[in-house]
Amino acid sequence: MTDTGREQIISEYSRACSTLRETLAHARDEDLRRRSSGTRWTNEQLLFHMVFGYMVVLALLPMVKLFGHLPPVLGKGFARLLNACARPFDVVNYWGSRAASLVFNRNRMLRKLERVTDALARHLARESDRSLALTMAFPTRWDPFFAERMTLADVYVYPTLHFDFHAKQLSLPPR
Repeated sequence: MTDTGREQIISEYSRACSTLRETLAHARDEDLRRRSSGTRWTNEQLLFHMVFGYMVVLALLPMVKLFGHLPPVLGKGFARLLNACARPFDVVNYWGSRAASLVFNRNRMLRKLERVTDALARHLARESDRSLALTMAFPTRWDPFFAERMTLADVYVYPTLHFDFHAKQLSLPPR
């Protein structure tokens, strides 16, 4: 990956932080309590879920590196197992975001996103081209942005795709 590619990913992280900052600055409490469009979450819960996508990547980085060095059949088996658990995952994902948004609410979620994206940017800056090319099989039933195989570089891009997708589901008044 070129330095420009890395800079683009980090720039997108900064844009997500700016978007969240602006959204929270303009949202009233009643706006955040309103149900989002196309999900069962409120806007505030969905905003946390958008932040959570970045948090997940921190956990995925060592997994991709590990599975990237193992025989591909092991990663495929793991992805099949995770796909088989998609229904319980969906329940945990839903209730987890609801519960976590009580802690990482409008007053804390921006700071959390800033810390996580700063950490991701530091990790990305230290990655070699070889490590960014490592691949792992992913559970495609867990997220529409998971492909059957993803490189570590793809994983660094993923949270912003997730963030932008869900941002369209917010039911906040226009600014």
